Amino acid sequence: MNISKNVFNVKHSAFSIFLFSTFCIFLSASNAQVPVTNNSADIYLQLKKLNVLGSVLYIAAHPDDENNSFLPYLAKEKLYRTGYLSLTRGDGGQNLIGSEQGIELGLIRTQELLAARRIDGAEQYFSRAYEFGFSKSADEALRIWDREKVLSDVVWMIRRFQPDIIITRFPGDARAGHGHHAASSILALEAYTAAADPQKFSEQFKYGVNPWQAKRILWNTFNFGGTNTTANDQLKIEVGGYNALIGKSYGELGGEARTMHKSQGEGRPRRRGQVFEFFQTLGGEAPKNDLMDGIAIDWSRVPGGGKIESQINTIISNYKFEQPETSVPALVALYRSVKELPAGNWRNKKLDETQQLIESCSALFSEATTSQEYIIPGDVLNVNFFFNKRKEVNVTVKHIRVENFDSSLSTSLGVNTNFTFNKAFSVATDKKISQPYWLEFPKAEATFDVRDQLLIGKAENEPSFEAVYTVTIEGEDFIIKRPVQYKMVDPAKGELYQPLAVLPKAELNFVKENFVSINGSALRVPIQLKQNTSKTGTIHVKTSVANYFTVQQTTSNKEDATADRNKAALIIYAPPSKLDNFKEEIELMPGSNDVFNGSTKVIAYDHIPTITYFSPAKTNLVKLDIKTVGKKIGYIVGAGDKLPQALEQLGYEVKFLTEEDITEENLQQYDAVITGIRAYNIFEYLTTKNDVLNKYVENGGNLIVQYLKSNQVGLKRVKVGPYPFVVNAGSRVTEENAKVNFLLPQHPVLNYPNKITNKDFEGWVQERSTYQAEQLDSHFETPLSMNDTGEKEANGSLATAKYGKGNIAYVSLVLFRQLPAGVPGAYRLLANLIALPKSK
Repeated sequence: MNISKNVFNVKHSAFSIFLFSTFCIFLSASNAQVPVTNNSADIYLQLKKLNVLGSVLYIAAHPDDENNSFLPYLAKEKLYRTGYLSLTRGDGGQNLIGSEQGIELGLIRTQELLAARRIDGAEQYFSRAYEFGFSKSADEALRIWDREKVLSDVVWMIRRFQPDIIITRFPGDARAGHGHHAASSILALEAYTAAADPQKFSEQFKYGVNPWQAKRILWNTFNFGGTNTTANDQLKIEVGGYNALIGKSYGELGGEARTMHKSQGEGRPRRRGQVFEFFQTLGGEAPKNDLMDGIAIDWSRVPGGGKIESQINTIISNYKFEQPETSVPALVALYRSVKELPAGNWRNKKLDETQQLIESCSALFSEATTSQEYIIPGDVLNVNFFFNKRKEVNVTVKHIRVENFDSSLSTSLGVNTNFTFNKAFSVATDKKISQPYWLEFPKAEATFDVRDQLLIGKAENEPSFEAVYTVTIEGEDFIIKRPVQYKMVDPAKGELYQPLAVLPKAELNFVKENFVSINGSALRVPIQLKQNTSKTGTIHVKTSVANYFTVQQTTSNKEDATADRNKAALIIYAPPSKLDNFKEEIELMPGSNDVFNGSTKVIAYDHIPTITYFSPAKTNLVKLDIKTVGKKIGYIVGAGDKLPQALEQLGYEVKFLTEEDITEENLQQYDAVITGIRAYNIFEYLTTKNDVLNKYVENGGNLIVQYLKSNQVGLKRVKVGPYPFVVNAGSRVTEENAKVNFLLPQHPVLNYPNKITNKDFEGWVQERSTYQAEQLDSHFETPLSMNDTGEKEANGSLATAKYGKGNIAYVSLVLFRQLPAGVPGAYRLLANLIALPKSK
């Protein structure tokens, strides 16, 4: 398995336990799936929430767009049902903690959002939109996303969630700072109206939703990034208050939640003191004093709800912090009363909340775990069922069901007495693998293909296996569901819980993302069979037909190759003789139902649950007509990219450098030193040792600096090279096919050892350049310029300067995206940067 390296070992303290431990819930901790016990203060807060029937849906574009101090204020101070709808999963951003990009980064950021929600108490939702990269206009974002498709998702979520008010993070214009931001506001405002229109997206009604009209839609104005959109005539609310039951202010909770966005480097302090938020009305009746002005947020909004409120008030009055179990009989009576109300959104929601409180006050711990890290369809799964009732409440376990295992019991639980048993059962041979639902089918240009309407909006899959317990508490039957999880004890981290993944019986995949033919050499393309069970034998391998690369030979000398447990299939391709610098994608064709054409990928970081997904079997066949100069490269890893692999494909010897390696004597052995993306923003030692790196250049070395995100490293000003320049975070070229102008056509970087032409900028993905250089010292030369449609031409994508015998280059061209995508021109540009001529 491909295990992503953990860059951060984050220690995040659990909430302190107040009085005594009760029912297990999952909160964010250093290991995201470790159960953390609820406490009496939490129970009391949830009891108070039973009497609040107000809801807010917050809408923006990306992970980290949400207002992290405001969400806990809504969820834990006002006790509203609070949801955050992020249109995207953050797939197109940049990764500060590893090399994952695209789909994989979206998977990480999905879990980071869920980790943040476990802290602030809000719920998390998504549309089908894919974050395709930075966008400079809402029109572009809406066109690429398919406006109607994403609008239908926002309408769907409004109809399902039924918010009283909708709040957008951004305005629908240029002040939003990003086309996706502005588009999220435009879509939210359209959906506010469309969700109430029975003629709009009426196909949704067969799935149980109805038209819904929120009372109002507001814009949560802001003052950041040099833009102040707040005003004195807007609704102003102080949200930084202290919650004694939690022991923290909402600014502190917001800092903790924000810090979960680790892949974006969004660590934040715990804010204390006053925090004011401002709101402008976009639709509906403007509030005068409170967000919920004119909205009934108590039981009066539910027919027959008056008696419910009275019952809840009595339970709260009689609640004993040291003996919450004494509230169980009254809560069971409340549950029965709520169940008798007419079916509806609030009735169903409060029924669930009441059951959670009954379980908590009963001090009932239940879980279903296995020592197996993964399972294969058709294999045997061993599950341990565990119960412990820690207080004196009448609890009987009546029934346990998991998949095809169904058992009737009648076991009364003793106080603080463990009840446990193991069961092994066969997993269905057609059990679906644990592919995230939005990746089950290939995505369109910028939206995921989700074919089950009921899945749209969900943050993640339901667990692969779920234990369903029927438990009688004080005479009432309750259905309690627990995911079957992989459980282990790590000597350093202690008890760990992780999702249980279902893997395919066998996996067939290319061993690399790109196979590169250098100057006409044949391509040897191994295809590896990984058998997760012994029940598969030899597999016939057949790829899609390559239109230009031709098959010279296979391992079996037939049309298709074969692979088995001990031997990979091998297909040898000859590159097209009449095409220069060419790329062609091929994929494995469907074969046996027992074989997944692709591979299992596992992403593991301490701050989120382990992620398992399955990438399809595709690879690029790349023909390069290329010359290289130099042999040894020193590489300083940055925020994670795949440039070293590309260097090795070109025949360079790559040595990874650490702080200790940055000495004048050591560096002189390298033809070039390359810094990874954002390296200068991560490692202060690069600024501290700038003089050493400058001496390396002066003595004849080439220093190639991939983009910086800012001009700071911590609290220090970054020092890069011998001559000054600044990085502009807003200067980028997002159109991947933007015209590239050759300002200095005779410049060595465009001519030696490879002649660079416009063809080398064909087939680029996502964008051209990001965080371009500005205010360049006169020693710098800028051989290229480019711009997005309607914008001024900029020349900061590539800047080079001679210094002594060597050269320094600042490269904001996004080679880190193009090389993994197999773009031929990116390889040739990289070779020329390494070969920048050295003065004698």
